Amino acid sequence: MSHIVGKSAYKSLEERLNRFPQGAPSSDTLYKILEILFDKKEAELVAQLPIKPFSAEKAAKIWGMKIGEATKVLDKLSSKAILLDVEHDGKRSFIMPPPMAGFIEFSMMRTRGDIDQKLLAELYYQYLNVEEDFIKELFYSTETKLGRVYVQEAVLSNDSSVEILDYERASHIIKTASHIGISTCYCRHKMHHVGKGCDAPMDICMTFNNTAASLIKYEHARQVDASECLELLEVAYENNLVQCGENVRKGVNFICNCCSCCCEAMVAAKKFGVMHPVETTNFIAEVNKDTCVNCEKCIKKCPVGAIKSVVINKGTPMEKTIAEVDKNLCLGCGVCVRNCFNNSLLLKSRGKRIITPATSVHRVVLMAIEKGQLQDLIFDNRALSSHRAMAAILLSILKLSPVKKAMASKQMKSIYLDKLLDTK
Repeated sequence: MSHIVGKSAYKSLEERLNRFPQGAPSSDTLYKILEILFDKKEAELVAQLPIKPFSAEKAAKIWGMKIGEATKVLDKLSSKAILLDVEHDGKRSFIMPPPMAGFIEFSMMRTRGDIDQKLLAELYYQYLNVEEDFIKELFYSTETKLGRVYVQEAVLSNDSSVEILDYERASHIIKTASHIGISTCYCRHKMHHVGKGCDAPMDICMTFNNTAASLIKYEHARQVDASECLELLEVAYENNLVQCGENVRKGVNFICNCCSCCCEAMVAAKKFGVMHPVETTNFIAEVNKDTCVNCEKCIKKCPVGAIKSVVINKGTPMEKTIAEVDKNLCLGCGVCVRNCFNNSLLLKSRGKRIITPATSVHRVVLMAIEKGQLQDLIFDNRALSSHRAMAAILLSILKLSPVKKAMASKQMKSIYLDKLLDTK
């Protein structure tokens, strides 16, 4: 009987996770992961929590507990990095992050003795690298991407430097963050446990603002200042790591420094190839055919295999072998440019600026619309009393293009929302 009750709790938790656009496809492996991260009681309680941020008072009401008792539970969940503990204008609230970027990564962002991290790493590898459903869902289920690439600023020409906007600079994100936390790279930590790790730097995962504050508070990250974080960014550049951060213009919560062999996004790019798993930069690599000597260094260093050798002017005295960039695969990260010894590679504008969601709410609303899940955000029954959360969602909808607004209206089948959209 206890097994049935436990399974029911984890099933409810899985359903709760999948009300958010960044969900977790059902799998026996997923249940094993959840059983390590959550005990049965925690699974039962977390399954009842709202999608949107909530207070201890709200949780207490949902759980039928006294506020003090509920606060103890919330503190414990936050200490395990299952919830984020956020303070805003002197008020404390909580939010459950999605599996990724969220509690899956957080569980491996420091060495822990309270869980079996080796077993967890093996399960993550099975769920993310072998079964693939989660990765396909995470990276390819919506047009709007969870993450985006930041260009290596030092390799930009003077002309290109003028074109880059502040929110496209990792350095700007670092300099303007309210809090900065540094943790162990989840991807490489996981891969080390399964015998597939590399020698790229480990303690280089960057979190910012309220996410960083919560992780620092519960010692899942160490607090650093902007200058130390900028030094780590240079270390990442020197090790040919790609900066993948949250796909928003304001309030970026993370920047990962990704290697080509361990990072799920880079591995997915090479494995599936057709679509980018993360949004590219506004730049693309271009080869100077006259000066390229086909040393193949750029081919070896490209994190997604977007460069290959080709023969040009075949059958003529001008025949030569050079590097060629596949523009459909190129992330525009600049790693290849950094590694070209004779400056035969440069980054050029893609010609059409990529649209980046304004905030995390804006991005989540877009992803929800594209997955047909907008109703899960707006009619989150456990959080309808949060007028602020509702207003943020509706404001994001009103800022969308006419096509996206039409999609939102169609999904909601709501006379109220139709009228609201028609008046703007």
